[in-house]
Amino acid sequence: MSATSANIIPLPVASAEPAAAPAPATAAAEPVAADSAPAYQPVPRWRQHLAAFARTGIPPLLTIALLLLVWQLLCARPGASLPAPSKVLEDTWQLISDPFFDNGGTDKGLFWHMRASLKRVAYGYAIAAVVGVALGALIGCSVWAMRGLDPLFQVLRTIPPLAWLPLSLAAFRDGEPSAIFVIFITAVWPIIINTSIGIRNIPSDYRNVARVVQLNGVEYFLKIMLPAAAPYIFSGLRIGVGLSWLAIVAAEMLIGGVGVGFFIWDAWNSSRISDIVLALFYVGLVGFALDRIVSWIGRWVARGTSVS
Repeated sequence: MSATSANIIPLPVASAEPAAAPAPATAAAEPVAADSAPAYQPVPRWRQHLAAFARTGIPPLLTIALLLLVWQLLCARPGASLPAPSKVLEDTWQLISDPFFDNGGTDKGLFWHMRASLKRVAYGYAIAAVVGVALGALIGCSVWAMRGLDPLFQVLRTIPPLAWLPLSLAAFRDGEPSAIFVIFITAVWPIIINTSIGIRNIPSDYRNVARVVQLNGVEYFLKIMLPAAAPYIFSGLRIGVGLSWLAIVAAEMLIGGVGVGFFIWDAWNSSRISDIVLALFYVGLVGFALDRIVSWIGRWVARGTSVS
């Protein structure tokens, strides 16, 4: 073999058969069609309402049912001093089914007694709201007013509401204005205190803006002071309306006439315990409604600011 032939490298011979096609992709690698993806299904509105009711409505209903069951078990036995719920419902069914009857005098349905009490509360509470917000704003804005009035208010607010009733009867010589005065003197203190605290906590930037744009007193109160201090003011108003409703029931027991307090006292004198239980139930519902109304007005005035 020559040297030339020894250096020749044999080349691979091309096959006559075509090259094999690449293996097909597996099923897992295939793209998923867009229309086969799971579509978002919004929760129906009725399910949202049902879930909200389950969170907020079922717990108190279960609590009330448990209390009624315990009450029934304790008071249904012979010799119990208080009537069971079933007995209360049986004894007061006429008052429940017809709250609008009026036989003259004080023999009226619970609607008229509640109406008379709410009328007194409305007058006394309205006066307390106006006077309380005005005095609270004065104390919050003026250091001299705070030093002069705050100690006096701190002393007067500790006097029990019913202690004012004999003095008001001596001054007005009539039960109606005396009850309204008791409502006023009961509700005005928390309104004054909370309003003054809210005014003092207004940021200084708000006051500076009011000076720059030269707001007058009314504009400053409506545009700066009221929205900024609204959470504090309406906290005092909520406390005041609750105290007003408590005080009127106690005052009406003493002044007599038409009213839920007199109805409770008259039922006690006549040994109608079931009527007292029903009246207390109505008093609680009305007090809760008054609190919710003031809270709703507070949120509306504060434009979403948290009102406790």
